Amino acid sequence: MKYAICQTVKIVDMNEEIMSEVLFDHGEHEAPALSIGCSVVSYQLGLKEFEVVYDKREGKQERFKVIDIEFDLLKQPAITRVFLEPVTLIVGQHDIGQL
Repeated sequence: MKYAICQTVKIVDMNEEIMSEVLFDHGEHEAPALSIGCSVVSYQLGLKEFEVVYDKREGKQERFKVIDIEFDLLKQPAITRVFLEPVTLIVGQHDIGQL
């Protein structure tokens, strides 16, 4: 089955004040049946300036839990979205610089 995998990312400053909240798109992936509570292994997320990107440096993998699965029947063909647990990135701490 094909899934669109998404994750809410909250970007905060060093005082934990919210600067923005974005829905990061991990892309569409073919996978066997997923359910809430499953784990997905992907790259950690980081910031390149204020843009959320994968941190592809060595050893920067992370396991995320599936918290919701949405079937959008209003689209043709129907879309199945998988939402991963949200993450918070701190400007200055989660900057990965230039890749």
